[in-house]
Amino acid sequence: MLAVIGGTGVYRLVEQGEERETMIINTPYGESPQITRLVLDDSELFFMPRHHAGHDNPPHRINYRANLCALKQLGVKRILATNAVGSLDEKLEPGTFLVPDDFLDFTHHRPVTFYDQRTVHVDFTQPYCPQLRKVILESGEAVDGGVYVCVEGPRFETPAEIRMFRQLGGTVVGMTGLPEAVLARELSMCYASVCMISNYAASIQDKVTIDEVFQIMDGKKKELTDLLIESIHKTPQNSDCHCEQALQGAEIE
Repeated sequence: MLAVIGGTGVYRLVEQGEERETMIINTPYGESPQITRLVLDDSELFFMPRHHAGHDNPPHRINYRANLCALKQLGVKRILATNAVGSLDEKLEPGTFLVPDDFLDFTHHRPVTFYDQRTVHVDFTQPYCPQLRKVILESGEAVDGGVYVCVEGPRFETPAEIRMFRQLGGTVVGMTGLPEAVLARELSMCYASVCMISNYAASIQDKVTIDEVFQIMDGKKKELTDLLIESIHKTPQNSDCHCEQALQGAEIE
């Protein structure tokens, strides 16, 4: 089973698909956002708005563990996520799609693991599912690879922070990619992200506003939706990655 986690500006997936039911899942970590079960042609999937409908939860208040646990309880094995990000590279213009292959985590107040009571060290040599990344890249026009820098938010970054991220090899910066990717791996779920560049980061442009972010997202929403739909159609039934074996050799017995 596949799920799509929609980020900023992506609160519904498709108009042409058939919505079968909506639900809120109770988990040991709290309630999930409202999840929709969809049928798209011959594919059944789930859609979850990361921030809840209407963008009610800011990035630092999202219950990432409840979100991922709810999808796991529904039998989801693969996740396609969307993230609005700022560009750290003048050559990567707003409106560009990017499929990251690595990340830097600068969050600091979020619960980051399901394993507080057990010693589990999950491998992140490949931070994102290689099979899902390939599917996305074959489904539309997107930049292949880049380092996603995740910050705590909700404020935007300072010029000094942006200079540091660039020196460390960052490509884009956002507020929601982590710990989501880590939690998915801890649950042995395949996970990949489509980053939508909505602005240049601080100091690369004079000022960053949330209005600009939503304006770019609104203008590219159809193209992003088309990319997701094509990715859903192209995702094979069987996986050829190691995400489902993520916990093998990870726990101290």
